[in-house]
Amino acid sequence: MTASPRPRPADAHGSSSAGAGPVNAARRPRAFAAVDLGATSGRVMIGRVGTDVLELEQVARFPNGPVRRADGLHWDFEVLVDHVIAGLAEAVRREPAIESIGIDTWAVDYGLLRGDALLAEPFHYRDERGARGADLVHARVPFAELYPRNGLQFLPFTSLYQLAADERAAEAETLLLIPDLLAHRLTGARVAERTNASTTGLLGVYDREWDLALAERIGIRPALLPPLVDPGARIGRLLPAIAARIGADLPVVAVGSHDTASAVAAAPLASPSTAYISCGTWGLVGLETTEAVLTDAARDAGFTHELGVDGRIRFLHNVTGLWLLSETVRAWEGEDGAPIDLPALLDDAAASPEVPLFDANDPSVVSPGDMPARIAAVVRATGAEPPSERAAFVRMIVESIAQAFADAVSTASALTGTAIEAIDLIGGGSLNRLLCQATADRTGLPVLAGPVEATALGNVLVQARAVGAFGADAPLEELRGLVRRTHPPTRWVPCG
Repeated sequence: MTASPRPRPADAHGSSSAGAGPVNAARRPRAFAAVDLGATSGRVMIGRVGTDVLELEQVARFPNGPVRRADGLHWDFEVLVDHVIAGLAEAVRREPAIESIGIDTWAVDYGLLRGDALLAEPFHYRDERGARGADLVHARVPFAELYPRNGLQFLPFTSLYQLAADERAAEAETLLLIPDLLAHRLTGARVAERTNASTTGLLGVYDREWDLALAERIGIRPALLPPLVDPGARIGRLLPAIAARIGADLPVVAVGSHDTASAVAAAPLASPSTAYISCGTWGLVGLETTEAVLTDAARDAGFTHELGVDGRIRFLHNVTGLWLLSETVRAWEGEDGAPIDLPALLDDAAASPEVPLFDANDPSVVSPGDMPARIAAVVRATGAEPPSERAAFVRMIVESIAQAFADAVSTASALTGTAIEAIDLIGGGSLNRLLCQATADRTGLPVLAGPVEATALGNVLVQARAVGAFGADAPLEELRGLVRRTHPPTRWVPCG
């Protein structure tokens, strides 16, 4: 049995949201607001879409990150809400023609509501409770049984593991993932966008619906799980008080609310034989498919099946990405008491001699705290000695990430029987020249770097299609064609 793509819905309420034909070249580009929240920062962007026009304007950027409370790591959600509303107000001030708002964030984390009130700040996925939850879940449903049901690789922070260890779940009425929680705060609606729901471990890999029987087996009340919607559906209009703060009465439209789903929607992907690497804090490495690969080999290799826009499957492996570099630099800045010029350090790293490699996916480097020491310990465990110079240490990090990417690309090829011809490297990592070249060298494949802002572009493109800017039934390939025309990638080829 294979999973077939879901039809793209026009509207969460059943009415058509498609317009009459593509954008006319003489018309002014249409404008949309994209809320794009990552694990270290958030932005509000204005996106403009027209014939051969795809532009982004950043109107707000703000920090984001874990906050330590007495019971563990959390997100400061109320601060995020204030930043988002202020950013949307600035977007409307600059561009009164904005037609809708789309929200994407990281996956797996959630808030629990009783009435309209949060029971507590949402936990951060790096909180230690996930491992305890995994033990509780696997005691009831072994991982070998979970994988054929949800198609997800084992990650201790997956939502169902967090929920199993969440004592407040018994008091809650509704569970909302972070982008849906933001949409609720803006509109009052309670829904779960399907691409992000697919990361919870509670969505069936074949029917793409909540697996209520699984939820009950692991002690999660099915009533917690809200109705599902697909990218392109209209979630609702801004609440009057929110509209007054923002300065406009706008609809919120579901996009690929898992940021990787939005990013892959904007990946150029010229052919099915093109792999993608969405690289930021994490590196998501894989292929876009229409069929699940639920083999023992895929399970053992840690490959996951997350949903993308239009029901595509993101068959991928999570690799620890530039988190390793950013945490290392943060530790050094703490030692120095001054900022580090990362571009200059990367230039010096490129000139460094050969360095040892380490496993970028080692569990010991997933959590925050003294990353240089953690990495050094992993290197020494292999019998090698880590470089003492910072430039060489940086090169070791980047080359190790690139090797993890190469391993994942090779495994994706073997598991799917796809002869991969090229790699689209999208997101912030596409600006890292050392990483791009190292990935090309270690895979032996051309790397097409960009777009950098793939996530926000994918967010905007889905909104634009929902109002008919590409015609009523434009396929995802038409949206990607606009990306290729307006954001040509930088090509890196293997050396030697």
